[in-house]
Amino acid sequence: MFSKLVAPHGGRGLVCALLSGEELAAEKEEAKGLKQIEVSDRAKGDLIMMGIGGFSPLDGFMTQADWKGVCENLQMADGTFWPVPITLDVSAADAAGICEGDEIALVNKGETYATMKVAEKYEMTEADKKWECEKVFKGNGEDSADDKFWEVAMEDHPGVIMVMAQKEFNIAGRVKVLSEGDYTKEYPGVYLTPAQTRRMFDDRGWANVAALQLRNPMHRSHEYLAKIAVEVCDGVLIHSLIGNLKPGDIPANVRIKAIQILIDNYFVKDNIINAGYPLDMRYAGPREGLLHATFRQNYGVNNMLIGRDHAGVGDFYGLFEAQEIFDRIPKTGDSGKDLQCKPMKIDWTFYCHKCDGMASMRTCPHGKEDRVILSGTKLRKALSEGAEIVDHFGREEVLDLLKEYYAGLTEKVEVKMQKAASGADMK
Repeated sequence: MFSKLVAPHGGRGLVCALLSGEELAAEKEEAKGLKQIEVSDRAKGDLIMMGIGGFSPLDGFMTQADWKGVCENLQMADGTFWPVPITLDVSAADAAGICEGDEIALVNKGETYATMKVAEKYEMTEADKKWECEKVFKGNGEDSADDKFWEVAMEDHPGVIMVMAQKEFNIAGRVKVLSEGDYTKEYPGVYLTPAQTRRMFDDRGWANVAALQLRNPMHRSHEYLAKIAVEVCDGVLIHSLIGNLKPGDIPANVRIKAIQILIDNYFVKDNIINAGYPLDMRYAGPREGLLHATFRQNYGVNNMLIGRDHAGVGDFYGLFEAQEIFDRIPKTGDSGKDLQCKPMKIDWTFYCHKCDGMASMRTCPHGKEDRVILSGTKLRKALSEGAEIVDHFGREEVLDLLKEYYAGLTEKVEVKMQKAASGADMK
């Protein structure tokens, strides 16, 4: 059957590094005799995405030229668009024992996730890491001001903290992926590969598909965004991050249940797919919005819903900076190298008492006093403090699930309220 879906990014189809069958068994045996390198949870997620084709056309971790090009110009060395570095860090001690051409095993918490043939190793000084952080994580919000960024970021920006904690060297090279971890067992029917979502879209006759990115429980604003997309597209992929989040965020299994409750009760099921992907959040704001669009293209999605403060943290980014960055990305004229997944730019959304329904700044003429400001951070803060949830913030069935989750917590993390989530900047 001919597919009408957008082609995978990179012009090479789905590039999948995951082995299977006899080849997998042989490589697992080979890996036992290789130098073992412990990798981070973030790298584990990156490996799985390379394995299943989610990071097409990447087939390994980035060289220094690719790293520099991505940080500086949003392009790899060959001109292919890519917004966030996908690199693998190793200690100076490990780097000293690795030569170009060596084969190594990449291990996370006792499980071998991949083997790699090392093509390059390059030092990452403190200055290099700072440069990467300033290129990738610095935005237009008040916490990104030149006199404030480093003072605040090392305390409050998980992405910056993660990069600055990286080891002294990066290594690059093609990988052979040996495992998808426990995702297939933990999230059956929800953890889906790009090949699977593409097949599902084709089976439903979808050609024009939107994705809704979620790292928080789905509240009324998320529901509204999805329904806007359903009205103008063939269908919507509600695509939740099921990798690691920062402390205080709600775990994936709870969020997946909340989404399914909404789908079962408030959506036409034929138009919605509930799925998850195995990455860790990088909290890179606008750049992460671009990353979300890039790998969603591989899943068969050609429209990425981008709302207020997409993938943001603290007050590092402007409210709609993640929308604006799409207007400035480089283009080569080569459809394989350029990003084909387009943003669906949605204004600030809320429940309006006078409108008696969900609305946006483009449709509602009323004042702030008539609006229920919706945000995942605001919801988590209220739930964590046992505060009353205002009417129309979320569906009661979902709120009951979330209240049950919070009631069972023995340790609670303080949720900081940034301006973007509080509604302080709403006109």
